[in-house]
Amino acid sequence: MIEHWLYPVLTAVAVLAGFIDAIAGGGGLIMVPALLFAGVPPLNTLGTNKLQSMFGTAMAFRNYSAKGLVDWRAHKGTVAAVFVGATAGVLLVQAVPGDALRLLIPVLLLVMAGYTVLSPRMSDEDAHERLTAKNYVPVAGSIGFYDGFFGPGTGSFFATTLVALRGVGLTRATAQTKLFNLTSNVASVVFFAIGGKIWWGLGLCMALGSMSGGWLGSHTAMKYGAKLIRPLLVVLSLALTARVLWSYFSG
Repeated sequence: MIEHWLYPVLTAVAVLAGFIDAIAGGGGLIMVPALLFAGVPPLNTLGTNKLQSMFGTAMAFRNYSAKGLVDWRAHKGTVAAVFVGATAGVLLVQAVPGDALRLLIPVLLLVMAGYTVLSPRMSDEDAHERLTAKNYVPVAGSIGFYDGFFGPGTGSFFATTLVALRGVGLTRATAQTKLFNLTSNVASVVFFAIGGKIWWGLGLCMALGSMSGGWLGSHTAMKYGAKLIRPLLVVLSLALTARVLWSYFSG
């Protein structure tokens, strides 16, 4: 287990991660390396991160829904695909050897940081629909699989594809993303819990921070639109990931 003083520190980090995740997705890019840096084993990091993220996402989803920005009834098939995909991802990642996962996670974090920098800028204007809701289902299922297997950046993936493929404006896409993210988080928590990979005390402490951040972030996004907070996200992610890589190679 980790030192007790790290509980409030990681809870504070969860506030920032929940805030960022509610606005632009990618809170896991901060939370996952922070947990690894604190000494939480890789699989427990993924499972515990899903627990705290589920609460923050649920808070953001509630706020967006209250403003009429989420139509969950129109996306039942997509929700089912995301749940199945996330379940498959969780089951697969638990079969990966610990040493391989300890190196794979920082590599994936670096890839996601690069994606965050290079992904196209998006607007709140609705655009041309390139995929129907039915044809978007396999895309959502694939992202759900990624979320179950790893997770950080999933919100950005959902938002980007909703804007680029479904023609949804960024604020509405961000709101809709919370439904899909919450679905994959629930699936992940269930199967990580079955596998005994969640540190419940730490996860529930961080959940309080994540909910606070999710509340603040969702209200900020609805008031001002989705803001470009990429520099902060990328700098924190790269710094923490570099520290995790250094620890891995230094033994």
